[in-house]
Amino acid sequence: MDAEGPQALCDLCLAQVCCSLDALCSIRADGSMSLICAPLFPQEMADQLLHKMATKGMLNDTTVGIFRNCEELRLRRASIRCCQVSAEAFRLALCPHRLQELDASFVSGGLTGANIVSGLASNPECRSSLQRLSLSGLLLDWGSLEEDGGVCVGFSSLQGLRTLNLANTDLNDGVLEDICTLPHLESLDISCTAISKLTALLQCKNTLRSLIAHRLRQLDMSPGQLLFVFSQLNALRHLDFSDDHFAVDDSDGRDGDETVRQLLEGSPQVLPAVISLDISGRKRITDAAIRFFVESRSGLVFLGLLATGVSSCDVLSTRKNLKVTGEANENQLCEALRRYRDRECFVREALVHLYNLTIDTDKPQPDVLKLVVSGMQSHPTSLHVHLVATACVFNLTTRDLAESMPVGLLSSTVTQLLYSMKTFPNHQQVQKNCLLALCSDYVLQDVPFDKYVAAMLVINWLSSHEEPTLQRMAVAVISILVAKLSTEETAQLSKDVFIMKQLLAIVQQKAMVGVVDSTLKFALSALWNLTDEMPTASRNFIECQGLELYEEVLESYYTEPSVQQKVLGLLNNIAEVEELQSDLMEEDLLEHILNLLQDSHVEVGVRYFAGGILAHLTSRAEAWTLDDELRSTILKQLHDSIITWSHLEREMVSYRSFRPFCPLLQTCQPSGVQLWAVWAIHLVCSQNTSHYSGMLEKEGLTELLKALAAHPDTHSDIKGLTDSILRLVERHQSQTGAFNNQTEPRNS
Repeated sequence: MDAEGPQALCDLCLAQVCCSLDALCSIRADGSMSLICAPLFPQEMADQLLHKMATKGMLNDTTVGIFRNCEELRLRRASIRCCQVSAEAFRLALCPHRLQELDASFVSGGLTGANIVSGLASNPECRSSLQRLSLSGLLLDWGSLEEDGGVCVGFSSLQGLRTLNLANTDLNDGVLEDICTLPHLESLDISCTAISKLTALLQCKNTLRSLIAHRLRQLDMSPGQLLFVFSQLNALRHLDFSDDHFAVDDSDGRDGDETVRQLLEGSPQVLPAVISLDISGRKRITDAAIRFFVESRSGLVFLGLLATGVSSCDVLSTRKNLKVTGEANENQLCEALRRYRDRECFVREALVHLYNLTIDTDKPQPDVLKLVVSGMQSHPTSLHVHLVATACVFNLTTRDLAESMPVGLLSSTVTQLLYSMKTFPNHQQVQKNCLLALCSDYVLQDVPFDKYVAAMLVINWLSSHEEPTLQRMAVAVISILVAKLSTEETAQLSKDVFIMKQLLAIVQQKAMVGVVDSTLKFALSALWNLTDEMPTASRNFIECQGLELYEEVLESYYTEPSVQQKVLGLLNNIAEVEELQSDLMEEDLLEHILNLLQDSHVEVGVRYFAGGILAHLTSRAEAWTLDDELRSTILKQLHDSIITWSHLEREMVSYRSFRPFCPLLQTCQPSGVQLWAVWAIHLVCSQNTSHYSGMLEKEGLTELLKALAAHPDTHSDIKGLTDSILRLVERHQSQTGAFNNQTEPRNS
């Protein structure tokens, strides 16, 4: 079982509700959904349903309508983060609830901070019940607020607020003044805003326990003024005064840097309650300052030092309970990725150092991989993040490391790699990193992800790149992916002539110089799988002059059984399509294939596919257009050759279905045709009875085999193999039946 364990039953049920909303709901006159029969949900489950809909990307003006039912679906902790919800839909669906927490960060759809605050304030219960509010990334649009009954509505209307996140908003000094009058305000995030003065914080100096003020680029206060404000915040336990170290203008944060220096070197009486300080990205910090600060604060539990140059300070290793973000070691980097998930500048910095640390790693680190993927998900459009993160993914999953990772984690990792390939199609290094990480037999074979999308992305990449090593990897990935596609996906892919041309071009490129390498073999395998029971792909292959190319390859690679087997396998696919059989009616080609069939020095695998082509072409006497004597010779040689073949232990071929065999098993067919078909079925059934016995029953071949065995004119060689197949099937069915009887519940 996956190390992450199975999904919780509650999660599975909520996911099913999400998938079934259309069936469970009616539509109101305004287009919003309403549950037809709404049971009384446990309160926490209502919160979870809203969160599940939000994370699945299905929460919008239509679907959020189900939460207008405040009696059965009672929300307390609501998250509509990153969803598309309008002001009106928000007012009708969420404002009537007695909310304790609301996360409306990065909501689109025209919903502003002013809409949210006025809507929440319109509910008298919310004014006192709401304790946590996150509006990060929203336009506050404070000027649009109107007075309500002569009283101005603002953040101060929500008297119960304890935690407020306004990072990345258009917050200004006037609104901050209003916020700081809140009587219970404990935590405030004003990062990346246009705040110029922090003096308003003095109004909540006795309640404020956490202040996050990352990258305040318009702050207009001297170090002395800032330190005075900080010194008055008696209850403050966490201060984040970090900065973006990638900023172009080195002078922008100079006053802030000086403030940090004085704070580190100053008296412990300034911010006496602080146990957590984040100064990542700040410049001009010395080891001596860090040493003094740490030694004078025995209660310190966290110190943010990423991109400061001092995270290797020796005093840090002496404090066992002190967590540090920095670049001195892997623990510091992982702490940075955990804490700074939403800050591109720090995620990017941490990943650069993590890449260098993991180049030669030889132990599986699923926790680290999870953090890397999380960073990519948090910054979906950042080239800088994806460039380094994809390289880290390769380091963490290369060689045999992937096999020790939870499958669920690998699945989300590959999905993220595909997203990177799709988002940055023209960035060669990102594409290369993703391809390197994907080129793992274990990942491609055993990890669930959208293999159709992956195949398309890799094929598109291949069209514009010819670097040999990467080309080999790309073709290898395509070859494996095509074999893993469903019949429907293969059919969709096979309609694209562009793909066929790309792969044939690689075969031609290799054949021109007579090279036998893995790139050629992978390309041949991909073409073989693409045409398997796919008439459209087979037709595209012929129209792209593939037949002429393959005839040349057959002759020039006469001593290469691995190449010949793949070439003949594809020609076998074409021979199965009745309307395309005429394209193979070339005397020179068939005589060459007949020579391969007859040659006892040729491997059985090659002779097998040669026999398949000839069996299909000679099975329809009415469609035979060549000399009748050649057909008679082929039929005789088919029988004479096949009875000499030894049984193969290794798996040589697999079949999507046995449908192409049905015409060959008719009692009226020549013995050579019948013998090839039953030999083929016996081969795969003896190697994988459990898989193929069900296929025989389902597709009606068991009855055909029984009829063949019972027919008086059937050759004894064919009867022997047919009886053997039927015994294999019967034995498997009896074993399966016995097992089922043992495991069925019994009545007591």
